[in-house]
Amino acid sequence: MKVRLAPLIVVAALALAACSSAPPTVAPDGTPSSRIEVRLTDALRIEPDPLLVPAGVPVTFVVTNAGVLDHELFFGDEAAQEQHQQEVSQAGGVPHDGPNGIAVKPGQTREFTFTFEAPGSLLAGCHIPGHYPAGMKAAVVVR
Repeated sequence: MKVRLAPLIVVAALALAACSSAPPTVAPDGTPSSRIEVRLTDALRIEPDPLLVPAGVPVTFVVTNAGVLDHELFFGDEAAQEQHQQEVSQAGGVPHDGPNGIAVKPGQTREFTFTFEAPGSLLAGCHIPGHYPAGMKAAVVVR
């Protein structure tokens, strides 16, 4: 009796994907999602990474601060991230809500809607002092 491994591997991969705790960033048909769950952690991570988003469509992010530290989610290219870092530093290290992001207190879940105008690559970052330089950023792929 011959056993075909390829179908078994596909079934196993689908089963693992169904059990995964990471929130999906694409719809079942492979298109970018317009509603994405994001976790901000005290391990200084933005999850998931990368974020796959559609261009020209409002995307609602359900952002959960899963830690005990303050965090934020800010969208922009490297220059915008640098400028925002300076603004937060000048404000005494306190993040603020704005058109490109939101501050999220420990244990809090907030929704934030943002439209990515054109396809390309951006970054999501947290600019609480020390967080962004320590790697609290994620790639944003706009399709």
